[in-house]
Amino acid sequence: MNLTHHFLIAMPGLEDKAFSRSVVYLCEHSERGALGLVINKPSDINLKVLFEKIELHLSSPELGKAPVFQGGPVQTERGFVLHEPVFAQADKPNESVYASTMTIPGGLEMTTSKDVLEALATGAGPRKVLVSLGYAAWGEGQLESELAENSWLTVGADPAVIFDTPIEQRYDKALSLLGLEAWTLSPDAGHA
Repeated sequence: MNLTHHFLIAMPGLEDKAFSRSVVYLCEHSERGALGLVINKPSDINLKVLFEKIELHLSSPELGKAPVFQGGPVQTERGFVLHEPVFAQADKPNESVYASTMTIPGGLEMTTSKDVLEALATGAGPRKVLVSLGYAAWGEGQLESELAENSWLTVGADPAVIFDTPIEQRYDKALSLLGLEAWTLSPDAGHA
């Protein structure tokens, strides 16, 4: 099972503060574990504040209003930028412009280096971005165990949910990819 470029959608019975009603975009999933970013839990700071803290002047007031997300409970002081692909040159179509970039099969990239923020500050860089502090991680077999316990639903990711859907609608929109609505889900886990 490889759930890279999938959404994990928290079931109503998942009451963990970091993951209750969350949608996690899985950047990587292998036999060693999984890494993802929560895409629907904004923090109490916006990009303007974040850029001031790292001493970068953000040229776009509109971008400055965008929230910084709580990407997960691991390394909450570290930044992650989920974005559309930005390639170095036409003759190197699979090489990202930014250092420390993970190319995610399915079409997105996740960058952890400051150069992507420097590009955004000047008005360059990717057009569609989600900036988070922290990430979600599962060790070997841990996510599979949580899936077996019915803690999560899974569905192939749609970048429009990440970048084009209002934050408060992302949980319901992710569920709609499965043809479900939140009211139809039981908070009680069970097996047929």
